[in-house]
Amino acid sequence: MDPVDSLIQLIEGKSKPKAKAKCKWREIEQLKEKLELEKQIEFYDGSLEHLLEEY
Repeated sequence: MDPVDSLIQLIEGKSKPKAKAKCKWREIEQLKEKLELEKQIEFYDGSLEHLLEEY
């Protein structure tokens, strides 16, 4: 399952007590951070490969 599907499932889940809801939001934030880091890695990975090809 990809991260976007995970986010959708977390958001569409049944209503939970406050503690569980906070836990879900933490999970969502962690997934968002992970997606952002993966995008940054892809960006820099491509940049580094381009630099290595020049030398």
